[in-house]
Amino acid sequence: MKSLLSALALTTALTVPGLALARPVTLSTTLTGYGGDGAYLALYVTDASGAYVGSLWMAGGKSKYYTHLSDWYAATGGDPAQIDGITGASVGAGRTLEITLDLADALFDAGYTLHIDAAVEEMRDSPNEIAVPLTTAGMGQPVKGRRYIASFTYK
Repeated sequence: MKSLLSALALTTALTVPGLALARPVTLSTTLTGYGGDGAYLALYVTDASGAYVGSLWMAGGKSKYYTHLSDWYAATGGDPAQIDGITGASVGAGRTLEITLDLADALFDAGYTLHIDAAVEEMRDSPNEIAVPLTTAGMGQPVKGRRYIASFTYK
C-alpha cells in the first residue's frame, strides 16, 4: 500500500504543475555494448532552476548501488520513498529500457529537464549521463549519452 501511495504522490507531483492535462510519454533508453553487468539508471526531472522535481523510474533493485547514481542521490538524499513503486530490473549492455508514463503537459516547453544517471558494477559511474530539456520540439529526437547510453528518446 505504501508503494502505491508513493507512486500516486509522484504521479500527482509530475502531472499537477499548472493543473494541466497529462499525456502518455514513452521514454526509450538504449545502452551501448559496454561489456559489463547490468546498468542502474535513475530517470528524474528538475525544474528551470535545477531543483529536483521528482523521479520517473529507477532501473536496478539493489539499494546499495543507489549512491553510485550520485546526482540523483544528492538531489533526493537517497530517499527510497522517491522510487517506491517505480523500480524495475537493471538494464543489460546493448539492451533497451522502454517505459511509458503520464507526464503533465505543463512540463514541456517550461524549462524542465529530464536527467538520467547511470552506474555499472565494477565500472565507472556516469552521473548526468543524459540531461535533455523537455520540449515538444525534442520529442522523437535521439540524444547520445556520455558513457553507457547509446541513444535516448522521448515521444
